[in-house]
Formats: sequence, C-alpha cells, structure tokens
Amino acid sequence: MNWGRNMIRINGVIVKPEDLYRVFTKSEHKNIIKKMATYQVIYDYPTINQLRFELFFRSNTMKAARDLNGSGLKFTTFQYAFCNREFWDRTSSGGFLLKPNVRPSTAILDILKNGSLYATECATGIAIVLYLAALYSIGSARFDSLYRRLYLRDWEFDDDLPVIHKYGDDFLPGDVLHFNNPDFSPKEAHWRAENVVFFGNDQYYGHGVGIRDAATIIQFLNSKRKPNAEISAYLMNLITRPYYPYFFS
Repeated sequence: MNWGRNMIRINGVIVKPEDLYRVFTKSEHKNIIKKMATYQVIYDYPTINQLRFELFFRSNTMKAARDLNGSGLKFTTFQYAFCNREFWDRTSSGGFLLKPNVRPSTAILDILKNGSLYATECATGIAIVLYLAALYSIGSARFDSLYRRLYLRDWEFDDDLPVIHKYGDDFLPGDVLHFNNPDFSPKEAHWRAENVVFFGNDQYYGHGVGIRDAATIIQFLNSKRKPNAEISAYLMNLITRPYYPYFFS
C-alpha cells in the first residue's frame, strides 16, 4: 500500500482524493482532503456525510478565527480580563460566565459584534473560536440547548464541547495547534505558549498575535523570553480537535 496517498476510508473502503473532489467542490474542502491524502494516517468515516460535516466544521473554525481576529477583542491576562456585563458575569478567576436567561448564541455572537467590550488571553480566545465554529455548524437552536450555562476561560470547555488531543504532525486546516515558549520571561508568563488555529499554507491565527506565519509567531515569542534564554519557541506536534462525531446528526 502507498502510505503517502489515499488514506481516507469511508464505510471500510479507501477512497481516492480525486473521487472526493467530484463530491466536494469548495476549494477549502478540497484543500483539507488534499492534506489528508498526504499523511500516513487513516481518516476513517462511517459515511460520506460524516466527512462532509467535519469539512464543514473545519471551514467554520477558520471562519470563526477570521471573524474573531477582526472583532476588536483585546488581549490581556486573566487578572485584567473584562466582558460585556449585559450578557456575562466576570468570575474572580477572569472567566466569563453566561448570565441566566441569556441565549448562549446571542452572547457568543456579541463578542464579534462588540469586541472592544471584551479582553482575555489566548487560550480563551481559541475556546471562543471553537464555540463560534460549533454555533456556525449546528445552528442557534441546538447551540442554545447545549450551552445554557456557557463558561469561557482557558481550556475549561463545557462538557458538551468535547475535544481530543493527539501527538502527531498531520496538521489539517481547522486544527488547533500550539507554539511552546519554554524560556518565557517570568514577567510575561502569559507568553509561555500560544494556541493557534491552523489555516494551511503556513498561516495561523492566535489571539494576541493575529494571523501570521510560523516564523513571525516564533520571533514574537522569542522576544518574550527571559534574559540569556537558550531555547527558541517552537511549534509543537500536539494537535487539538473537536470530537466531530459528537456534533454530527
């Protein structure tokens, strides 16, 4: 078997990317399929509709990242985090807890509408991206049902936004990846890492750095290291993905 190609399996059958291009005509979806076919990993789907949904969710993750990047959401530490009090209560640890009787979809979209009323750090920024992607993918009615007491802080996802973490280098557009900065400055400990959404073509979105290539993000993180630092920041081989089958229906 050629391990470099044709590693998408649907209902037990290996499917060639060229055959899928006839079904998935959007360039963004084709790009994801093309990346899948280059890795020595089997991407297994019971039905073609489940692959279709994952491609849709991945595209929505990238859309959400672009939307958040243009929202005016500010970067700060948990200590100084703030939010629109019309929809959220700020917790003592710097998180945002949905107020009772507020629609979750309305509140999460307010971050895009009134980004200047919000500030938080990078991990919460990526959490917001994933919740927005879920909203775009499953619609407001189901989103509101799932996330009645939505809480935004760091990686403390709601139980109904399951994510998986895996080590590997099969980076796909829509994945959440992680830059590590082991020699970070203790005075700026919030730059010990940067969580990003991967777009492909060496483009990444991270809250606080914007949409940049890897070299630019690494250069920025290296500027936040302690004196006489010896270890450069680097892109880890850790991948975070929503558990797409949970949302599929």
